[in-house]
Amino acid sequence: MITVFGTGTGAPPGPEELADAELVVGGRRHLDAVRLPATAERIVLGPLAPALDVVGTYVAEDRRVVVLASGDPGFFGIVRALAERFGPELLDVRPGVSSVAAAFARLGLTWDDAVVVSAHGRDPRTAVNVCRAHPKVAVLTGPGAGPAELGAALRQSARVLVVASALGDPLRERVERVSPAEAAERDWGTAVSVVLCLDESRPLGPARTLAGGAARPAGWALAEDDFAHRDSMITKFEVRALALARLGPRPGDLVWDVGSGSGSVAVECARLGAAVAAVEKAPDGVERIRANAGAHGVYVDVVHGMAPGALDGLDDPDAVFVGGGGRELPDIVGVCARRARRTVVVAMAALDRVPAARAALVGAGYDVDGVLLQSSRLAPLPGDVTRLAATNPVFLLWGVRTPVSSEGVAQ
Repeated sequence: MITVFGTGTGAPPGPEELADAELVVGGRRHLDAVRLPATAERIVLGPLAPALDVVGTYVAEDRRVVVLASGDPGFFGIVRALAERFGPELLDVRPGVSSVAAAFARLGLTWDDAVVVSAHGRDPRTAVNVCRAHPKVAVLTGPGAGPAELGAALRQSARVLVVASALGDPLRERVERVSPAEAAERDWGTAVSVVLCLDESRPLGPARTLAGGAARPAGWALAEDDFAHRDSMITKFEVRALALARLGPRPGDLVWDVGSGSGSVAVECARLGAAVAAVEKAPDGVERIRANAGAHGVYVDVVHGMAPGALDGLDDPDAVFVGGGGRELPDIVGVCARRARRTVVVAMAALDRVPAARAALVGAGYDVDGVLLQSSRLAPLPGDVTRLAATNPVFLLWGVRTPVSSEGVAQ
C-alpha cells in the first residue's frame, strides 16, 4: 500500500501516521517537516522515474510506502503518476488543502468560477492566454513560468496578480497584490505556491452549478442581429460557422481577428474560451467591438490600428481570421501566415483577391483549401408563403500549417 499525504498548506502527518513506514518519499521541505521512523529509508524527490522504481520494489514486497506531497496531491499532483504506475487500488490518498483553495481563502473569495491552469513544466503560453481570456484564474507556477514571466506577458492587461508564497508556513507565508508590471520587475525566489490573476473590473458572477470558467456556449454562429454592426458589414453566420470550425478556438489559444469590423468572429472565439486580439482601423468599429464583447460577457483585447503594422506588438497567435484588408490583403495574410502557429482563415467577397491570398499561404508552407459559400435564407412573402433570399457569396480560404517532426521533416 502507498499512503499519500497532502502537506504544505495543512497540518503534516503525525508520528503515529508514519510509524510503520518503511520508505518515505517527498520533497526536502516535506521530509524536514515530519518526524520519520529511524529505520525508514527516505528519498528526496528529484527526477520522478528513479523514485518510482524504488517505490516499485517496496510495493512488490508488500512493504509500506509513504509519499509526502503539497496540498491536494490529486490536484495537478503526484497521484496521477502513482496511479498510472501502480494502479489506484494501491493508493490511500489523504489530501490536504490545495494551494489554490488556500490562496482564494486568504482573499475571502469563492473559486468555483475560477479557471485553474498549470504552467509547471509546461508551455507558459497556455497559462498566459487563459489569464487573458478569463476574469479569475489560478496559475500553478514553475521554473521559467513564475510571477515575473506572467507579469511580463500580461503587462498591457488590466489585471491584478496575487502572488501567494509559502502557503501554510506561519513564518514565511506572504500574499501580495501587484500589477503585472510590478510582478515582472521582481525576483520571486522559489517559495511561490500559486499566482491568482484577477480582472477586478468584472462583477462577481451568480451562484454556480458547474465549477470552472464560464460554461461553453450551447451554440455558435450567432445571428447577425445578436451583434451591433454598421450597414450589414458583418461576417454572416454561415461564413462564421465554417470559419470557427477551421480556426478551432479553445482555452489556452490566442486568436487574432484582423479587420474585425463588428467583432463577431472575435466574440465567438472568446465565447469558446480563447484569448482574442481584434484589430480594427475604424474608431467607431473599435467601440462597437468592445460593446459586442461586453454584451456577450467576454473579454476581447481591441487593437486600434491598421494591419499589417498594427500586428507588430502582438504575441504570436495560434490561429488568425482575416476578414478585411482591401489592397493590403496579400501583405496582411503573409504576415499572419508567418506568425500563426496553426491556421489562418481568410474571408473575401472579391474573387480577384483570392489568388494572391492563396499564394501568400502556400508561400508560407501551409496546406491550403477553400470554398465559395453561397446560401439562401428563408424569407416571408405576402400571403403567408416563403421564398429563398440569396446572400452575397463569400470565398473562404484557409491554410493549415504542415506539422513538422522532431527531425524537422514534414509529416
